[in-house]
Amino acid sequence: MLTDHDIYLFREGTHTRLHSKLGCSVLGPGAGAHFAVWAPNAAAVSVVGDWNGWKAGENALVPRADGSGIWEGSAAAVQRGQSYKYRITSHVGGYVVEKADPYGLFCEHPPATASRVWTLEYEWKDSEWMGGRARRNGLDAPMSIYELHIGSWRRKDGNFLNYRELAHALAEYLNDLGFTHVELMPITEHPFYGSWGYQTTGYFAPTSRYGTPQDLMYFVDHLHEKGIGVILDWVPSHFPSDEHGLVFFDGTHLYEHADPQQGFHPEWNSAIFNFGRSEVRSFLLSSALFWFEKYHIDGLRVDAVASMLYLDYARKQGEWIPNRFGGRENLEAIDFLRLLNQAVYRDHPDVTMIAEESTAWPMVSRPTDAGGLGFGLKWNMGWMHDTLEYMKQDPIHRRFHQGQLTFSLIYAFNENFVLPLSHDEVVYGKGSLVGKMPGDDWRQFANLRTLYGYMWAHPGKKLLFMGGEFGQRREWTHEGELEWWVSERPEHAGVQRFVQALNRLYRAEPALWQVDFEPAGFENLKQRNPVHTRGFHCHCFDAALLQPIGRCVQVLRKRGKGSHILGRAIGRHGDEDLRGTDVDSGSVGTHHRQHCTATFLSIFPALFGHLIRLLGQQPTARVAQNGHSSNRDRREPKQQTPDVTTAMSTRLGTRLATGLHSSIARPILAAVVCGCSDHTCARSLPAMTRLTGPRAS
Repeated sequence: MLTDHDIYLFREGTHTRLHSKLGCSVLGPGAGAHFAVWAPNAAAVSVVGDWNGWKAGENALVPRADGSGIWEGSAAAVQRGQSYKYRITSHVGGYVVEKADPYGLFCEHPPATASRVWTLEYEWKDSEWMGGRARRNGLDAPMSIYELHIGSWRRKDGNFLNYRELAHALAEYLNDLGFTHVELMPITEHPFYGSWGYQTTGYFAPTSRYGTPQDLMYFVDHLHEKGIGVILDWVPSHFPSDEHGLVFFDGTHLYEHADPQQGFHPEWNSAIFNFGRSEVRSFLLSSALFWFEKYHIDGLRVDAVASMLYLDYARKQGEWIPNRFGGRENLEAIDFLRLLNQAVYRDHPDVTMIAEESTAWPMVSRPTDAGGLGFGLKWNMGWMHDTLEYMKQDPIHRRFHQGQLTFSLIYAFNENFVLPLSHDEVVYGKGSLVGKMPGDDWRQFANLRTLYGYMWAHPGKKLLFMGGEFGQRREWTHEGELEWWVSERPEHAGVQRFVQALNRLYRAEPALWQVDFEPAGFENLKQRNPVHTRGFHCHCFDAALLQPIGRCVQVLRKRGKGSHILGRAIGRHGDEDLRGTDVDSGSVGTHHRQHCTATFLSIFPALFGHLIRLLGQQPTARVAQNGHSSNRDRREPKQQTPDVTTAMSTRLGTRLATGLHSSIARPILAAVVCGCSDHTCARSLPAMTRLTGPRAS
């Protein structure tokens, strides 16, 4: 099974297909299986399992004569589906342990820990998707990612959905909402469910909690058939200290550093891979390539990259060992990450590699030959933290925190960024996204819609964690399913429709994604009243969309003298016949631009409900069951609120409300209300709600 060339690559640290060489390989009907495991410090190794009554020595392995440290042998009685482990006796102190197969393809259902004899045959039907995958995963393609934890998305009678059940329910849901990809939190086998998969023991085995490897293949196949890409979270930074796993594998620190200052993670109580060891690099490289080759995965999101890059990560002075130059950079991990990305893009140039890197490490998503780490995309953690801190402020105070909202555009094109609103922001007492927003219920939901509108208009790909699409109030927990029942309530259903509309707009407008990572794709035109205004605008319209009212509503207004346009997102498409309404003159003008349609201005608690109505997706203002408007109308004098679509048609022209193109009504309204307390704002906008957006959800 193993050739001299395999051994050479293994020892060099560049082997990328060890999953076909090590582990358990079924030989054929009635022929049993061949086993191979790396345990260089073992005195004896045997395979124990269901077929031999778990008796040590029944199926002993022998070490290869080439000094590679690999033990191998065959067992004729082995059958597919049986459980097994390696019984290892160490040279060091007579240590004896039973280990799961590091290259095992399938595992017993936790809490059982043995590996299972398995094969990976499957008849794929996603050739059309695979043939066009490069276009869907390109940097110049729209990418709206739905982050998912399988065990807590939906349940059936309190039990997990299996991969096949999940495939159908999820594909329909994501297509309805318009997401392009799903990102699965780790499904590599993990003993502790509460780790969410980030404490991995099976780097080649999908967790058996949700079905077999073939069930997962069906899941990926079905989502591809429905036009949805699948990204996996992958954790090469650390692994748990469970006895059956990789830790202290052959009685020595084989996969991890021996010195706890390098090999133990104090934050996560886990072991850190020894990236300087060639055989460990080959193990991790093979794991990454395995998921692309065997499961047709479209991308890997590499977890905790920052913890790999810095030797002093989560450590105090004196608790870490400097590199050979005296610095804190982990040179071996840097080399590994570059090697990883080179190998992936060499063998699978149509996939994407995403780094969860939370520091300002330079050139994470730049090519390795230019000095970068070689990732395709990087999570923009700075944008996430700054934006959420800004949105937590009461609107009246936001004028003093504008830098948190605008700073991201200073570095927006330094990397290929994904804008994440991830699971990390809705756990461990942080509360839900809507719970972070200030004000009472209707203000919180208006602020949440504002946040999403700003996010979808900002340069960068998008990622939203499950439950955020309908504004779940409860903090996420892995011990149950999402609060689906609240999605039927008007305010939650309104957020869901808004996300759906944003995704439709985003995918329909190339200016919002086609030149995402170049300064040429976004242009600041002019800043007016910096305390109150920031924004984005496309390169298509000269006409004003709404007149400015006082100092509180920023508008998209005719360029030239007195222009209020602040910025524009620019695409690459050819001429389009676009019509905009100049409310100053009441005329409708035709403009020809070599840029695609996209107009979005968003900041402060905004009137994004109007955008939904222009799409025809949102009903008119919500009315309580007693026939009266809800809380705010009982506090203030009631006034007639006209249908918003009619009001906008009056202002912008009937053509605007009915759509500029045949395929989709283009929402080109973008009005924003600031956080001031000037009551003339509300009186100036009788069809809109003061300060924080529409009362309708």
